[in-house]
Amino acid sequence: MKVVAFPSNELSQIDASLSGVPSDVYTVAELLKISIPETSSSNAAIDFMQRLILADLDPATAKLAIAFLGPFLPAFGFLFIIRIVMSWYPKLPVGKFPYVIAYAPTEPLLIPTRKLIPPLGGVDVTPVVWFGLISFLNEILVGPQGLLVLLSQQVS
Repeated sequence: MKVVAFPSNELSQIDASLSGVPSDVYTVAELLKISIPETSSSNAAIDFMQRLILADLDPATAKLAIAFLGPFLPAFGFLFIIRIVMSWYPKLPVGKFPYVIAYAPTEPLLIPTRKLIPPLGGVDVTPVVWFGLISFLNEILVGPQGLLVLLSQQVS
């Protein structure tokens, strides 16, 4: 994976120019100092997005990401299932031992989500939203046809 380091004065210029919200692929590429071959605009945009998304992720890095995300995402999903069940019992002492295992890692994600999605009819649906999001990410990234799995099987 390639990492580009910008001197601090270039970062401030990029930050200042981003306040105007770039309107096309070429402006973004110019700001990030990425060259885009002159082809039709749709092919250039697709090529640019592929380079930006994949970020030269080699199979070894993809395998490392799978090794980390493979157990992490299902475990976090399980914690959100526990939080869904815990939401049925509002008087639980969430600061005490067995409950704090599910409460402490999930609450920092749920607090800002509750500001966006308030309780519906007195029912907190944010653990369900996060469970769905984590399940989706798990399937898209490390599922049988996940992006990281396919990248890890790529032959150079």
